[in-house]
Amino acid sequence: MREDETVGQILRDARVAKGLSREILAVELKLPLRHIEAIESDDWAALPPGRPRPLARQLAARLGVDLDFHTGAFQTVPGVQELAPPDPRQERLERIVMGLLTVASVLVALWLVVPGPSLGRKPSASYLTTLPKSTLPPPPAPSTSAYPVLGELLPEAPLNDQGVLISLRSMDTCEVRLEPSPESGEPTQARTLRVSEPWRLRAKGPFTLSLDNAGVVNVEVAGVRILHGQNVGEAWSGHFDASGHWLRPPAPPAPVPVEPQPPEEEDGTQP
Repeated sequence: MREDETVGQILRDARVAKGLSREILAVELKLPLRHIEAIESDDWAALPPGRPRPLARQLAARLGVDLDFHTGAFQTVPGVQELAPPDPRQERLERIVMGLLTVASVLVALWLVVPGPSLGRKPSASYLTTLPKSTLPPPPAPSTSAYPVLGELLPEAPLNDQGVLISLRSMDTCEVRLEPSPESGEPTQARTLRVSEPWRLRAKGPFTLSLDNAGVVNVEVAGVRILHGQNVGEAWSGHFDASGHWLRPPAPPAPVPVEPQPPEEEDGTQP
């Protein structure tokens, strides 16, 4: 290993040595191809904020590279530095404090459970007769109405006056673009989804939904899961009507079977 080697060069050499392509690693690790390219070229600014170190470790683990052995190179990767190993004396002190708190909790529980001499004495009959009768009303019977009551949380309607409900949740970075039909007069909406970031919005009238990394996004339109079938790093675009129904493109026509021709004789005539 050269002293001037970077993390990207180390991981690229390991990938080439194993005979793996970037596309195969992107599918196996469920990462966009551009992320693997950015890591191997040490273009850390092209990765999501806070993700360069975790993504580099994930790729190194797949290639069998121990980045702790390459401390000098890994220190150049931006991100939060790993914490120093814990101090044994600090851990021993924390265990002693936790033990004392546990013993104190047990003593308090025993003091509350075991009654004292005055607590164990039964009240006299005369005292019981002087107690006022309870004037609290009985608890109300459970509601059997089909309409919601105050305090209930109802799910959001898939389709209402504001349009069709669209729910998106991404497992990695993905560019999303919602283009309403020109007749609706609604503006185009675009957003970059991050890891585990949901986005709920509504669209009036027909619209087109486009994803540049469709394999990492769960899509629901009008309460229906959209199974677009795209993989990580693949783009997808779907057209929907005003009710949120997916307008799938028509399937290509089946090929017309060709009947086999009889063989010709040597003189060029058919038998």
